[in-house]
Amino acid sequence: MQTQIEALLAVSTSLLQRFHATRKRTVSLAKPLSEEDCCVQSMPDASPIKWHMAHTTWFFETFILEHFEKGFRPYHQAFRVLFNSYYNGVGEKHPRAQRGVLTRPSTDEVLAYRHNVDARIGLLLEGLVRDGASETSQTVARLVELGVQHEQQHQELMMTDVKHLLAQNPLFPAYVPEPEHRAEKVSAAAWIPVDAGVVEIGHDGAGFCFDNELPRHRQFVEAFSLASRLVTNGEYAAFIADGGYRNPTLWLSEGWDWVQREKLAAPIYWHRNETGAWQEYALGGLKSLDMHAPLMHISYFEADAYAHWAGARLPTEFEWEAAVRQSGLTQVFGVAWQWTSSGYAPYPGFVAAEGAIGEYNGKFMVNQYVLRGSSCVTPDGHARFSYRNFFPASARWQFSGVRLAKSLQ
Repeated sequence: MQTQIEALLAVSTSLLQRFHATRKRTVSLAKPLSEEDCCVQSMPDASPIKWHMAHTTWFFETFILEHFEKGFRPYHQAFRVLFNSYYNGVGEKHPRAQRGVLTRPSTDEVLAYRHNVDARIGLLLEGLVRDGASETSQTVARLVELGVQHEQQHQELMMTDVKHLLAQNPLFPAYVPEPEHRAEKVSAAAWIPVDAGVVEIGHDGAGFCFDNELPRHRQFVEAFSLASRLVTNGEYAAFIADGGYRNPTLWLSEGWDWVQREKLAAPIYWHRNETGAWQEYALGGLKSLDMHAPLMHISYFEADAYAHWAGARLPTEFEWEAAVRQSGLTQVFGVAWQWTSSGYAPYPGFVAAEGAIGEYNGKFMVNQYVLRGSSCVTPDGHARFSYRNFFPASARWQFSGVRLAKSLQ
């Protein structure tokens, strides 16, 4: 029993450290921003930075403190509605598209809310060892881990949302200065072959995973090859120069309608300067487009059209996972999320958790596509082979790129 308690203490201590480190990092991401920056919502799909900081706190308060803290009292009753994202099982929600009108509570009040909940979660975790390896202790630990992973997801969303926000400003202000460097010149992408066969897909049981990565199961894939690296800005610029946005034969029907309706002619953050040269808005401000750097902020529609133009296709998520587990690919993690041709659907045998927490992933398994890998703004330690990101086909404010595939038949 003593060994079991010591093990639980070590786990809870590590979890407490990661909890506080994650919470501090969220606040640090907001530090370069003004009060005005933190309140504004640039589009319905994005959220104000202040809202992100409050919602991640709401998550810990609602799913952990409310159920496991003795004598629980909400920090502020109205916050239960204001900072609920999409959990219908919890109750009413403030409309997503109107998060930017929440000038109150202030950013300072949100930070006070975070401090209060941080202290209470800390006390709860510190008390876990008193119960030994009880079912309650293990449940709390699992929920705190989920909350930490959830907050890391929002840290990435904070970066995508603040970039979209600042890009709307004609002054193109920088979030933070970026060091001046250019990507090294890249050679032609090599095609890495993968034999046909049955592959194991999904989380392998080591460490944390979200429910949409389970259960691990088998999939058959035909022989294919995957590009050794991601598509570059220069390669996509050639697609544009060849009339890629004007050629309906390259596009899915819905994608072509989208291009026409939105009058699109380039990726979301690309701009022509007075000489006609391409520039790109980045978190460090407006700069010349680096033609050797990986392409980012591409929608599924654009990725699919480019693949057709290049005489290739997008990989399925099963091909992607099979290839990266066994092949020497580059730019797998930490650069750009990579679109796959797989619709976001449950794995065979998937079962959502009971209660409101079960709304985390399962109810979004419709009308979206899976992205694999991770991006340059994904928190350290948050990426893994089985991770399934997902967005609608028109989403392009995320750090999403393209890795091509070809069939070998």
